Amino acid sequence: MQRIFTAIASTIAGFSGRPLAFVLALGCVVAWAISGPIFGFSETWQLVINTGTTIVTFLMVFLLQNSQNRDSSAIQCKLDELIRAVEAARDQFIGIEHMTDAELDEIRDFLEKENGDEGKDAVKAIHRLLGRR
Repeated sequence: MQRIFTAIASTIAGFSGRPLAFVLALGCVVAWAISGPIFGFSETWQLVINTGTTIVTFLMVFLLQNSQNRDSSAIQCKLDELIRAVEAARDQFIGIEHMTDAELDEIRDFLEKENGDEGKDAVKAIHRLLGRR
C-alpha cells in the first residue's frame, strides 16, 4: 500500500509542478468561464468550479506534503551519513531534527558563539562571492 501511494504521490507531485499542468488547469478555468453564459451564470455553474478546486486543493495538500516529507527524510539521511563519514564531525548532530524548536535554537546559538568572529568573516565572504555574479 505504501509503495503504491508513494508512486502515485510522486507522479502527481512531479506532474503538478510542470507547465503542462498549469496549462491544463488554466484551460479548465477558461472553459468554465466561457460556459458561464451558456448556463446563465447559475449557482450550479459556480458550484462546479468551487467544488472542483476545493477537491483538487484538498488532495494536493496531502500529496505534496507526502512528497516534501520524503525529500526531507532523504536529505536528513544523506546529511547524517556525511556526519558519520567525516571523522572530525560531531556524531551528536545525527538525528537532531527530532528536537524541539527551542533546543535547535539553543544549538544554533551555541554554534554561532563557538564560531566567534569567524562567522562575521564568513558572512562577508559570502556577500563577496554573491557580488561576483
